[in-house]
Amino acid sequence: MDSRTTGALPEEFAVFYEREFAAVALIAGTTAGDRTVGEDIAQEALARANERWNDLATYDKPGAWVRRVAINLALDDRRRQGSRRRAVEQLGASTSPVSVARAGDPAVWEAVDALPPRQRSVVVLHYFEDRPVAEIADILDISVSATTSHLHKARTALAARLAEVRHD
Repeated sequence: MDSRTTGALPEEFAVFYEREFAAVALIAGTTAGDRTVGEDIAQEALARANERWNDLATYDKPGAWVRRVAINLALDDRRRQGSRRRAVEQLGASTSPVSVARAGDPAVWEAVDALPPRQRSVVVLHYFEDRPVAEIADILDISVSATTSHLHKARTALAARLAEVRHD
């Protein structure tokens, strides 16, 4: 049997799973635009981690690996949903956006949801998980300057969007 697919020791991985699931689900759900999809994606990302646990357990930050997998899965899901939505619209059917229930100000979440997927991921990692830019870059496997750029663009867009909401 390949050491990459032997799975985790039940106790060690169970602790990791319990510690990481909620945060990974939030990041994936925000990136995908749907809380339920985010939970499914978190489970998939953690299942993949379990399959590779013998290697991942030796990483300094196995949670960063899981977040990267979850964000990539969420971005893939978002692209698939966009393709489906366009196909449905071409057929003349209506589509309605999925509402994501999250704690906090709904106007802020609405503004976050309006951001491009990568910017949403950076915002959630930075503000929800309080991660530094260098760590976010590592999780997303992009440069620090790209991360800083995404965060700057997201902040600018959020400020403009929330200023509009306040004036309305």
